[in-house]
Amino acid sequence: MLKKIGFGLLFFMGFVLSGNAAEASISSIMVNADNGKVMYEANADELRYPASLTKLMTLYITFNALENGHLKLTDRLKVSRVAASRSPSKLGVGAGTTITVKDAIMAVIVKSANDCATVLAEHFSKSEAEFAVLMTRTAKKLGMKHTVFKNASGLPNSQQKTTARDMSVLALAVYKHFPQYYKWFSAQSFQYRGRTITGHNHLLKTFAGADGMKTGYTAASGYNIITSAKRGGKRVIAVTMGHRYYGERDRRAATMMDKGLIHLRKSSNVNKVLLAQQIDGGRNTNARATRIASAPVKVTPKKTVYAQNSAKVVNKGNYAVQVGSFSDYKRAKNYALSVKSSLAKKFAVYNIKVEEIKANERTMYRSKVIGLAKNDAQSVCKNMKRQNKPCFVVADSSSMKLAQK
Repeated sequence: MLKKIGFGLLFFMGFVLSGNAAEASISSIMVNADNGKVMYEANADELRYPASLTKLMTLYITFNALENGHLKLTDRLKVSRVAASRSPSKLGVGAGTTITVKDAIMAVIVKSANDCATVLAEHFSKSEAEFAVLMTRTAKKLGMKHTVFKNASGLPNSQQKTTARDMSVLALAVYKHFPQYYKWFSAQSFQYRGRTITGHNHLLKTFAGADGMKTGYTAASGYNIITSAKRGGKRVIAVTMGHRYYGERDRRAATMMDKGLIHLRKSSNVNKVLLAQQIDGGRNTNARATRIASAPVKVTPKKTVYAQNSAKVVNKGNYAVQVGSFSDYKRAKNYALSVKSSLAKKFAVYNIKVEEIKANERTMYRSKVIGLAKNDAQSVCKNMKRQNKPCFVVADSSSMKLAQK
């Protein structure tokens, strides 16, 4: 059915699971819309709840049906009792009524209407759950390797997961495959039965060149956004997820796009290291780095820059659990302390350590809980993984050589 589904986008996946999305670090990625190349990323492969970013896949499938002649914008779709009962945000269509395809699309884009997302889903499948299977299958064909959809709207479901990288793949596919419909994402409002329906994407008003795409929020996901902007013939697509406040989310997306477009205006060969420094303001404000346990990197010898010990306890062994890797020292230290605190009641986690390393010309800080017997270290990591928190066990013969920063 989906004739353009073979759009190939290959990305390196340094895959890491996150815990509660609202509490985990921010995930961000920005790509050059002309060629799909990643310009900037931070925690781009952490699993997230997509919230209403989910609706972009519902729209992708709808656009495909329009292009293939299986659907017309003037077709009227039935509103089921299930669709009408969806919780806000919603357009408020009544059970037993109908709505045109065009109005349903605009309601999903502008209002992020959950009821209209279900209306579209139920047109293609017997149930929204069945439509979600099609959504997931479509995602895999697009190259969204770590995405699972469970509904058409993004309403809370603990099994519905994605990553910032996967969302950038979807956004680029919508832009590349359906330019004739992409223009609708720039709408800040639309008319429905004499009412003016306004939207949630503030960047359309505040960022020069912004023309889409989708915002999202649930308590579990935090504030998410997929956004795109064009200046001087250059276009970027940015995704950032897991923010505590929408203003914080919008500022980060604006910074990413502004710096990215400035770099593209100078050269299509972007200096990623410099761009990352400019976006992060000299430090990575996102908690965990994405490649805690991924491919090897070139590193210089380790240096312990912080460790904590207590005269009242004695190390039980020379094993450690590495729990994170950061480009910001304070975050590395604070995260190690928080892990120690959370594990202290169940495990004999006595000490923490932060190691400074040079990785691919960048300074990184590894967070560890140390001084553990091997069995205890394995138990700690196993417990953390049950909570979808990344970790791995390492030998740590230097754990007794503590240095205070």
